[in-house]
Amino acid sequence: MENFAALIAASINSGTPLLIAALGLLINERAGVLNLGAEGMMLVAAIVGFAVAHQTNVPALGFVAGALAGMLMSSLFAWLTLVLTTNQVATGLALSIFGAGLSAFIGQSFVGQSLPAGAHGIPFLSELPFLGKAFFDQHWVVYFSLLLCAGIIWFLYRTRAGLVLRAVGESPESAHALGYPVRKIRYGALLFSGACCGIAGAYLSVVYTPMWVEGLVAGRGWIALALTTFATWRPARVLLGSLLFGSVTILQFHFQAIGIAIPSQILSMLPYAATILVLVLISRNPDWIRLNMPASLGKPFRP
Repeated sequence: MENFAALIAASINSGTPLLIAALGLLINERAGVLNLGAEGMMLVAAIVGFAVAHQTNVPALGFVAGALAGMLMSSLFAWLTLVLTTNQVATGLALSIFGAGLSAFIGQSFVGQSLPAGAHGIPFLSELPFLGKAFFDQHWVVYFSLLLCAGIIWFLYRTRAGLVLRAVGESPESAHALGYPVRKIRYGALLFSGACCGIAGAYLSVVYTPMWVEGLVAGRGWIALALTTFATWRPARVLLGSLLFGSVTILQFHFQAIGIAIPSQILSMLPYAATILVLVLISRNPDWIRLNMPASLGKPFRP
């Protein structure tokens, strides 16, 4: 039971950056903007967050710096796509490539350096048998991600602002005709998305693997993008999907630890293979995707 509790805790820990990043991406996609630059934003935020936490010895400042870095990257994307009306797919891919190169350049002097492990967990509750180890011995960002998910559900389905955001994603022309500032709403959604990707990237370098190596994000930005489709743009399903993909990621290490004779290359491939498999299964019914996908997703708005 103790090993099982540790496996649950590790799966939650692994799924947290996916959850935070995917929730941010869900908001900008609900607004009708497709940003494929999540990987680049997370990489830049990871090195900026790590550098600030390493130099100040204050991990919380690393998360603030990571969020600001993600917002800066997303504001660049917003300016290119919303103001200059560049192609969203091409711009997102360029942002991802740019972020990978920029993070490698900034992180040259931090390669191989690490941060000390900090205390975490909820006092008293973390000492409970099984439940404490499995659910209450986590970093505070894990619980923040759950509150973020609940907050986004409330925002999207229980507030007027959430209704307006969804309307912008479904029919920006109609929203514009009613007097809503479509570009400003999309810009705000992209900034929020950038902040979420920034926090997710900082979590990877400050908490999950408290060190910096080039390419630390290792494709999680792309998995987060796939999660939004897997969840059909619903926050609660994003939460379930992040736990699923987090579990798959951890299983590769669990299999190695118990000595299952599977080549390490195949085990490392598991999270990405699972992503492809899920997308293939979902794509078997294009009508189902079309009914749930925001109607203007990826399409430019020209008032």
